[in-house]
Amino acid sequence: MSKIDLKTEYKSLYSAPVKDFALVEVPSLQYLMFDGQGDPNTVADYPQAIEALYSLSYTLKFMSKRAFDRDYVVGPLEGLWWAKDMTSFAARQKDKWSWTMMILQPDWIEKPHLCAALSEVVMKKGLPGLEKVRLERLEEGLCAQILHIGPFDDEGPTLERLHTEWLPAHGLIETGKHHEIYLSDARKVAPDKLRTILRQPVRPMNTAG
Repeated sequence: MSKIDLKTEYKSLYSAPVKDFALVEVPSLQYLMFDGQGDPNTVADYPQAIEALYSLSYTLKFMSKRAFDRDYVVGPLEGLWWAKDMTSFAARQKDKWSWTMMILQPDWIEKPHLCAALSEVVMKKGLPGLEKVRLERLEEGLCAQILHIGPFDDEGPTLERLHTEWLPAHGLIETGKHHEIYLSDARKVAPDKLRTILRQPVRPMNTAG
């Protein structure tokens, strides 16, 4: 049985330059998603989201091996982040943030498979928050992205440069939610070595949103 790695299948989406932003075209992709609001360091929903997403992702992986004879590497944690006032990101006012945590899923995984995985995880673990997980496609299209190395709280200047300098200089404007891809496991990697792709959907300024 062969095993695919979705990070390799979509290599340009899971790698990015460190020094400057690059444009990528992101196809429609499907994810397990869990919505929440507030400071991820303090709200109960956030660790519940992570545990539920990983438990279901690994259950779906093993289900795929049994049912389809198809194996794959479980993808990294990802997150969409937004707020009514987007300046709260540069200011790190985390209590004002809303978020959707996600893990990429292969296209052959469908909603009935998620229902079966939910039943299996409920029976084995009974985790809180499982009912909040959904399988949904994300359409991002044209995006600017960069690789940030270091603590999450040091992202502010890079995001400010993107929105106040790089996008205007390239005739672009943001059009979707801020997207982060966590290539490192924050539980195992020192903060100064964390690798995070920062992605922002964009469009030309002279086109309608």
